[in-house]
Amino acid sequence: MAVNIPKLAILVGGGPAPGINAVIGAAAIEAANQGMNVVGIYDGFKHIASDKFVPERHCLDLEIKDVARIHFDGGSILRTSRTTLLEESTIVSGDRVAPDEAKVRRVIQHFTELGVTHLVTIGGDDTALSARFVAERTNGRIRVVHVPKTIDNDLPLPGDIPTFGFNTARHLGSELVANLMEDAKTTGRWYCVVAMGRHAGFLALGIGKATGATVTLIPEEFAATTTVQHIADVLEGAIIKRKAMGRNDGVAIVAEGLAYRLGDREELERLLHKKVPLDAAGHIRLAEVPLARMLTDEITQRFEARSEKLTIIPQTIGYMLRCAPPTPLDMAYCRDLGNGAVRLLLDETRDLTGGVMVTIQHSNLCPMSFAEMVDPQTNRTRIRQVDVQSDNYKVARAYMIRLEQSDLKNPIMLAKLAAAARMTEEEFVRRFTRASTRLFENPTGNSGTM
Repeated sequence: MAVNIPKLAILVGGGPAPGINAVIGAAAIEAANQGMNVVGIYDGFKHIASDKFVPERHCLDLEIKDVARIHFDGGSILRTSRTTLLEESTIVSGDRVAPDEAKVRRVIQHFTELGVTHLVTIGGDDTALSARFVAERTNGRIRVVHVPKTIDNDLPLPGDIPTFGFNTARHLGSELVANLMEDAKTTGRWYCVVAMGRHAGFLALGIGKATGATVTLIPEEFAATTTVQHIADVLEGAIIKRKAMGRNDGVAIVAEGLAYRLGDREELERLLHKKVPLDAAGHIRLAEVPLARMLTDEITQRFEARSEKLTIIPQTIGYMLRCAPPTPLDMAYCRDLGNGAVRLLLDETRDLTGGVMVTIQHSNLCPMSFAEMVDPQTNRTRIRQVDVQSDNYKVARAYMIRLEQSDLKNPIMLAKLAAAARMTEEEFVRRFTRASTRLFENPTGNSGTM
């Protein structure tokens, strides 16, 4: 009599993040030890959602000997793609997103033909949403667990639990920024560094706080719609204050998600005088928006108008962070997540009908249902953002050099600032009042240390 052996499929969606291989390895090892067959799906949903899926080309059998040491490696042995199971028309229109039923049917058909009974997806918000569609349409026949991955750290995990990959990206990003800070001090110049973070400023703020960068700007600090000029006002104010304190160098870190605060796709295309493409998940390709160059050009022009010379160099640190080998923290964390995902899948006492996301809370395995993560208005996975009222943010802000309202009210500081800007005190107050307005008062002030 034939025995039906349960089969686990593993796929990776979205952008790369350090630790993917550690999740794949831990999940595959635990599944094999529990008597399951394991298959890896290449390139996320790209092939398995198409009518050209060929198992021999698009699948990889995973045995313990194949994955025992991959947790040391960056990248993904299964590669990844941004293909989702979302209906394209709802993505482009910005309406409440809906599943592409044809794609979902093909995915389920191909999984059925492969004999897949359990699925682990590894990815961010759009991959989680696609996994949810598979879980819902199979009504629990294929048990689904999602492992949250993004260096942006913007998935709605409880409390301050990070998404895997974030800590490694912050670590490597901090090393790069520390080098730029030394270069800035040595050469007497400024750098404007754009860090990844489509909707949230966790990575930029984390790098800035760790390194003591001169100033960090994140989307959460600005109104829903702002301008290049307003962002440049804040940066220019920081540069002038730094100069008034006797330094002509510094490093400013800017989260790439600030580009979204400049308007929708049409507005960005007007600003850039070119088409801005969307990725497969319907997001503006922020790599096509030269935010650092836009800001440095604006600030350079302002200094030139005052007959001042300022060297400010645009830099972007993004893709070099995503496939880095994980730090030991992320390696261990990802092995917990991969192992935990399989244990959840095999726990028949748990109802996984709608799919769940695995989290580790207080050193224990805690699943979150997909329903908890969904915004009912958009049908998308909710996004976590930096709480600018939190102590964590306030500490980061306390060590930045930025214009404050208190600077404009202090006669001695105001005189220094106006002299550094080659303005009268009245002109300086008029020009920078808005740029010095902040979301809350910082009782400790900020003089900066770096």
